[in-house]
Amino acid sequence: MSSGLKVALVGNPNTGKSTLFNALTGLNQKVGNFPGITVDKKTGFCRLSDGRTAEIIDLPGTYSLYPKSKDESIVLEVLTDKTSRLYPDLVVVLADASNLKRNLLLYTQVADLKIPVIIALNMMDLARKAGTEINVDELSARLGVRIVPICARTKENISGLKEAIQQMSAIPLQRETIEVEAIAPGLIAKIQNELQVESPYAALQLAHQHENMHYLSARQSDRIEELEQEFSFHSQKAQAAETIARYNFINDVLFDTVKQRTSVIEETISNRIDKVLTHKVWGFIIFFGILFLIFQAIFSWSEYPMSLIEDLFVWLGSTAHAVLPPGVFTDMLVDGVLAGLSGVLVFIPQIAILFAFISILEDTGYMARVTFMMDKIMRKVGLSGKSVVPLIGGLACAVPSIMGTRNIENWKDRIITIMVTPLVSCSARLPIYTLLISLVVPDTRLWGFVNMQGLALMAMYVLGIVSAILVAWVMKKLIKARERGYFIMELPVYRMPRWSNVGLTMYEKVKTFVVQAGKVIIAISVVLWVLATYGPAKKQQEIEQKYTALQQTNQYPQEELQRMKASDKLENSYAGLLGRAIEPAIKPLGYDWKIGIALITSFAAREVFVGTMATIYSVDSSGDDVVSVREKMRAATEPDTGRPVFTLATAFSLMVFYAFAMQCMSTLAIVYRETKSLKWPVIQFIYMGVMAYIASLIVYQVLK
Repeated sequence: MSSGLKVALVGNPNTGKSTLFNALTGLNQKVGNFPGITVDKKTGFCRLSDGRTAEIIDLPGTYSLYPKSKDESIVLEVLTDKTSRLYPDLVVVLADASNLKRNLLLYTQVADLKIPVIIALNMMDLARKAGTEINVDELSARLGVRIVPICARTKENISGLKEAIQQMSAIPLQRETIEVEAIAPGLIAKIQNELQVESPYAALQLAHQHENMHYLSARQSDRIEELEQEFSFHSQKAQAAETIARYNFINDVLFDTVKQRTSVIEETISNRIDKVLTHKVWGFIIFFGILFLIFQAIFSWSEYPMSLIEDLFVWLGSTAHAVLPPGVFTDMLVDGVLAGLSGVLVFIPQIAILFAFISILEDTGYMARVTFMMDKIMRKVGLSGKSVVPLIGGLACAVPSIMGTRNIENWKDRIITIMVTPLVSCSARLPIYTLLISLVVPDTRLWGFVNMQGLALMAMYVLGIVSAILVAWVMKKLIKARERGYFIMELPVYRMPRWSNVGLTMYEKVKTFVVQAGKVIIAISVVLWVLATYGPAKKQQEIEQKYTALQQTNQYPQEELQRMKASDKLENSYAGLLGRAIEPAIKPLGYDWKIGIALITSFAAREVFVGTMATIYSVDSSGDDVVSVREKMRAATEPDTGRPVFTLATAFSLMVFYAFAMQCMSTLAIVYRETKSLKWPVIQFIYMGVMAYIASLIVYQVLK
């Protein structure tokens, strides 16, 4: 989609930037990477009333243009690189009206880059409750910039902001906030002349941060370094002088435009709630109570929609067999593609419920409190409070969570966080857990309301979190570093969740799961179907001859004969031979060769396990008996003993294996990219694999 103009959203963390982005773009958004770097880039499109389309670029939250992390450094790079496709025509600076002094620091820096700016003044309702009175017109006149009061949560005056964006050509360039040239006399003019930089402040920022600007050539960066030496430029002193000058300017402006009613001194509601929710005892009890409710809901609420999806795929399979002519294509479509997809898509309701709860906890401000509460525990095991954010994000997916560790300045804290984050149970494990739990844990209730299956699921998630903390403690002893980490975060006020935002998050996460998992599963299902359908010609020929002879004896019913033949052919297929080859190594864990095939294919992505089992048991079945993957696995028996394959011991051994094993190529790739070394992904793969094997061996031997 082509865009008429590019608009960058800039703001401090917790000012409602993501909410505003969703309000402007709705479902018309996508996530990618910034060019040349692995930092997430969120862009969307907004239709203006004059028919033009504005491309909205959601830049990472930052308190100033002096970055403390890789994510924050992106903001300056995008706003100063005029050759970039992402260079904006307009910047919307989102400011929290209830904390204007701190928010205006970032505005003054962006304004001095000489890009047209609009200030979106958010949370006016909270400012009024806090007794803050802002004269918006006077503030706009003093800054020389258009200010649009909005409430991103309720979408109040979003149309006014769109109108201001549309009229950007009429927006005057905002007034200079400080005398930039006085901070580094001579140096700024020299950089401007030699590198053709229009804005004095952009030239000053290049002096500070040229080493991190990807768009500068090595020659340009070296030249700036030479000029710094020539003019005796001291970065820290210059930054301090600039910050003092900016706050002097901000204080003068706010003195005339913002009044604080001194009568408003009562304790805020958020503070009163925090006394309970962040209490050193009650806070943790409430947190685990919330986790308990979430996992109960995942099983209780999802059963009906899951049954509908299972029935849909059974109907699709039966219809395909009835309508399409018999042959290789029909078998591949039904037993390969449909069977593989059904095994994963059936878990959409559970994934939607999980992300709905996570979105509600984030939206209300509660997740920030969890991070705050966990800080002390994290420090004892060698992590910082900032490690909690990637660990909690690991409930969704380890890949973006590991990328999120760039906010951790301390090298040791960051490495340990990267190494243990994959132990937290991600959404890809959810289909495996729920499938196996539904096979061996009865759907009964303790005391009338505690669902046993939900309890088992919660136990698996707690196991992941506890193991991550224990491994972090061990690594704290093994990895040596002298740096000390620190944790500073701002707790947002409590708010009601925005249900449109919760719905949008559910849609995005389910769509990502379906598209990403779907592509992998279709590819692997087709390859697996071929490997499971065909085998060495000689062996397949012997099986045909064997069952032709048996058919003539009338020793077995026709249906039983077909089932035996399908099972024999699968066992002697290429997939069967591969499974048989690794069976001796996995037999002590309680796994047969069919499960072995799934262990191999799910190295691509954990959720492929379910699709693999669906495909294997579809190929193993005879004729047109299309049933759901759960029913196939429940009916599976060992040929020698006739006992069920998926016993309590086998199922829990498998769940523990997947809880610990590094069954995700994407995660290994991102660990390599983030650490820029093969050493760490190799260590991670080995230690998680050893943990998985030993733990699942113990579980099986104890439970069998």
